[in-house]
Amino acid sequence: MKNKALLFTLVFALVAAGIWVVYRMNRTDLTEAIESRFVSENENEVLMSKDISLTHFSKIQEFYENRGYEEIWSTNGKINSQGEDLLNAISEVKYDGLRPSDYHHEFLKNIEAQIQEKKKILQPKSSPELVDFELVMTDAFLDLVYDLKFGIVSEKQRGNYWKLPAKKEEFKPMDALAEVADGEKVEDFLESLYPDLAMYKKGREVLKELYAINEEDTLTWKPVRFEETLKVGDEDPAVPDLRKRLQFWGYLSDYKLDNPNLFDSLMLEGLKNYQTENGMKPDGAIGKLTADFLNDSPEKLIEIASVNMERMRWLPEMDWDQEMVLVNIANYQLDYLTKGDTTLSAKVIVGKEYNESPVFTAPMSYIVFSPYWNIPPSIMQGEIIPALQKNKNYLAEKNMEVVSSSGEVVDPQKINWIRNEANNYRIRQKPGQGNSLGLVKFMFPNDYNIYIHDTPARGLFERETRALSHGCIRIQYPDQFAQALLHDDDWTSDKIQEAMHLDREEVVNLNREVPVTLLYLTFWADSNGKAHFRPDIYKRDTEVLEAMKKA
Repeated sequence: MKNKALLFTLVFALVAAGIWVVYRMNRTDLTEAIESRFVSENENEVLMSKDISLTHFSKIQEFYENRGYEEIWSTNGKINSQGEDLLNAISEVKYDGLRPSDYHHEFLKNIEAQIQEKKKILQPKSSPELVDFELVMTDAFLDLVYDLKFGIVSEKQRGNYWKLPAKKEEFKPMDALAEVADGEKVEDFLESLYPDLAMYKKGREVLKELYAINEEDTLTWKPVRFEETLKVGDEDPAVPDLRKRLQFWGYLSDYKLDNPNLFDSLMLEGLKNYQTENGMKPDGAIGKLTADFLNDSPEKLIEIASVNMERMRWLPEMDWDQEMVLVNIANYQLDYLTKGDTTLSAKVIVGKEYNESPVFTAPMSYIVFSPYWNIPPSIMQGEIIPALQKNKNYLAEKNMEVVSSSGEVVDPQKINWIRNEANNYRIRQKPGQGNSLGLVKFMFPNDYNIYIHDTPARGLFERETRALSHGCIRIQYPDQFAQALLHDDDWTSDKIQEAMHLDREEVVNLNREVPVTLLYLTFWADSNGKAHFRPDIYKRDTEVLEAMKKA
């Protein structure tokens, strides 16, 4: 019995010794050096350099301990392909609208140079620089994958207008690190974190081009200001600078004039093309909006694009190929999409200043033809009642009526509008051509009382700036929109027109819910890689840019 026990002990010892030998054989000099750095529990001593610290010290320590302190970013004393790919990715995060400096870029490039220099003199494969490089690269990777997935601005700092749900925190940076450590290509993995939007990937291409343009920029971009709109034939000291900017962006060739202050016909044609390309009315006049656009330098456009790339990272996971309605508030446009294709586009009118349209999503479930306009309390108190106090016939002139809490129509002459009696009633506008909601409204119930509707003021769609409503979205082609939404039902064009001209409401429930998402993008790139910039009508870009700088 004793012999068996002795034999078992001997066999166990030999097996253990074999495992230990294999374990020791798999450990490199750098592995040993990494382990020795974590002997001290003081995170201030883990790096040789005192100019930098690890943001994720505890997680990094645990990760390396669990993998036997095996290195990821170098092999045999040299930076490997994974390390080179991550270094390159950090250099190029500016094309994502991020800052390389947030990911230890300068420090890592300096260490890379030191490692390359020491290769010439046969440096040890466990040099202090390699250890620092390994640990700082891992720290940078953890920050980078999180920022690419979720954005660098926290949910609380995105502004009160941003009501979209945040992405679910199912993604774990430490799991991402494990995947890359096990061989997943860095470049492929980082690309998988991009928002599932073609305009994001195309936006990276635009930013890359803008950075190249910015490096070649020699113009002075001092803001140009003038008192009145400039038209062809006018003379102004600002014209030479504006002409140079049109030439800079490729809308004019270089030419000389005897009078450079003259707004000439060649400049007119270049200006019209510029206006068209930038979503403005091509009227050939230089007003405030056109001048503001021409004042934007490449550096400024980089900032605008960066802000919107960040906004795209905030978007929740969505099936972009499903049937959906997208409204870009800053572009004054609604798009109805099916299977990723735009089947209807229409101009829209959005909330004016102090009545800004929020960014949110909600499912559309029904349409109301020939709607009543139930006037919100704020408009009733601020606009309707003061008008009624001045003109007792105001309600009749506007085709409005007073309704009690029970829904009974009440004679407005019997109500004392000066006292608090008015609070017991509501006012609504009856269906008809003059109804402020027009002839149809599209309902996606939400906490903000926002919906899409027609309007009797059709001429407003010809305006360049259309931030004019109390927050709701007025649509240019309500009948076409209704037909698109009801295409699976027995709703012909004639039937829709008939429903829009009733003297009573008609509610039509959709046979499915259609997601409606209101966005605010002042930059995007289309499928052809063309950049689109729009005015920041609510001055939201500056807030996001400042939050990004502080993050």
